[in-house]
Amino acid sequence: MDHPRRRGWAVLRHLAAPALALAVVATLPTTKPDAAPATTPVAQYLPGMAPASVSYGPSGKTVKGQFLSYNDFHGAIDPPAGSGAVVNGTPAGGVEYLATYLRKLRADAAAEGRKTLTVGAGDLIGATPLVSAAFHDEPTIELMNEVGLQVSSVGNHEFDEGVDELIRMQRGGCHPKDGCQDGDGFGGADFTYLAANTINKKTGLPILPPIDIKFINGVPVGFVGLTLEGTAGIVNPAGIQNVRFANEVETANKWGHLLKLFGVKAQVLLVHQGGQQNVSEQVPVPGVSDCNAFSGPIVPIVAGLNPEFRLVVSGHTHRFYTCTLPNSAGTSVVTSAGTNGQLITDIDYAIDRRTGRFADITAKNVVVENGVSDGKGGWLKDAAGVFLKNPATVDPGAKKVADKYRTAVAPIANRVVGTITGDITRTAGANGESALGDVIADAQLAWTRTSANAQIALMNPGGIRADFDAEASAGGEATGQVTYGEASTVQPFNNLVVTQTLTGAQLKNVLEQQFVGFGGQTTQRILQVSAGFTYSWDSTAPAGSKVSALALNGTPIDPAANYQVTTNDFLANGGDGFTNLTLGTGRTTAPGFDVDALIGYLGAGTPIAPGPADRITKIG
Repeated sequence: MDHPRRRGWAVLRHLAAPALALAVVATLPTTKPDAAPATTPVAQYLPGMAPASVSYGPSGKTVKGQFLSYNDFHGAIDPPAGSGAVVNGTPAGGVEYLATYLRKLRADAAAEGRKTLTVGAGDLIGATPLVSAAFHDEPTIELMNEVGLQVSSVGNHEFDEGVDELIRMQRGGCHPKDGCQDGDGFGGADFTYLAANTINKKTGLPILPPIDIKFINGVPVGFVGLTLEGTAGIVNPAGIQNVRFANEVETANKWGHLLKLFGVKAQVLLVHQGGQQNVSEQVPVPGVSDCNAFSGPIVPIVAGLNPEFRLVVSGHTHRFYTCTLPNSAGTSVVTSAGTNGQLITDIDYAIDRRTGRFADITAKNVVVENGVSDGKGGWLKDAAGVFLKNPATVDPGAKKVADKYRTAVAPIANRVVGTITGDITRTAGANGESALGDVIADAQLAWTRTSANAQIALMNPGGIRADFDAEASAGGEATGQVTYGEASTVQPFNNLVVTQTLTGAQLKNVLEQQFVGFGGQTTQRILQVSAGFTYSWDSTAPAGSKVSALALNGTPIDPAANYQVTTNDFLANGGDGFTNLTLGTGRTTAPGFDVDALIGYLGAGTPIAPGPADRITKIG
């Protein structure tokens, strides 16, 4: 006669294909957190302690394992450049280096008898450099297969090209318009994307699997994966019309309850939402595995989780940390590996065979170094000041895949499209304005001034994904020259450029919607503005009355007059919570994409200087 537990786990292996459980869970009500477990953590996090480590009390025989995790890769196939090239002073990133470190960490775990699972927390694709974006992010998916990713939550950027395109990323098949551009087909992701809280409005079910179950020496580990509830407000609404994004805590606990119902009590939440460490006099530069003065949206999410979720792998904020945070009845280890594949979170754990719960968890972040040491605690650079790359730490398999796409895109990526006088950065001042934001807004105004009589251009700061580094020379170009690839890295979304008519009163409401509490806005976002348009804002004023002194070329904005305002279509469709931009009339669409507007501006003649960043005035 079969052992009952073995029979139960045999059933679980089939439930690892979560579609079989959908009919069951669709009928379950949202559940409240379970009562506290019999034991509580005996080690609490103290500021400055690294790595994060929790022991959940006495246990019997255990099975040991390792999770390797990363998040917010954003198609960073090439090592990041400029100010983003380093993590706390160490040059890091690049997919062939990421693959090497993953392989090394797996080997270290295997030597200790630990089985490794490699997991992600979303934004693997979207907002990607040209080497991935030119092929609709198929290169990134192929490389995630190559480096051994097994399961990941979706993130908001997985929806950049809409739900249907995300499903193609999972299942494979050629792009519906551009086909399979590399000539060898596209098989989709070998890993499983989890989308527990992305709900099809018609069916009421997740668009992709909500859970996954893996077995570590016969003991089940359950994963729930979800994106932030606010995804709808930060992606182009046109691609997500048929889905809604459910609450993170309610969704996680609902699926966690189902896992527990089937005996899976070691649970991991993969969630594309996060937090950040904050600097202090005592800790001016937090370490990659620290949890200094931690805050952010992930804190209340973890606080509401069932106690079975003793590990939370997070993302979205592009910050690094390993923390222990309180859940509904205990403590969870909460991690993030920053962004761009520059860090890997190495998580060692033990599961109590009797209870099926995590008994111990320890997490630390490992820097994916790509540089060459100078032997003095620093890193060697070339004559242009760019960090040298270490050929000894290159994974040949990942490099082969990456080089295929680098070669294919090089003639486009390395084409010089314009010139800048120096570095132009996206770092905003106290007024919320940046030099690069000015340049991009000016470019969109110039792109539409003649064709659509545009008078004002507005740019969302989240759409500016990198700085312009005058010294960078990926294609061998001279200092100050900008390539198509660099411009695409700055603006990778291929948004359309649209112009519409707004009254002065509507324009003021758009600007008021930059601030929390007006028009449903939940996050402060300062739009970048084109030359000639100025205004002031007061942080101490009540919502709806923060903006004043609106003027165009020195003339006050007339609330009753009409103005031609240019934005990208993401904003025009209400993205980033700017629903007041959907009220415009007479919308026209310029030829090409937003990156074409930027390229046209950079190549118009005179080298482009950093914007003055003085068009917006903060008065309080």
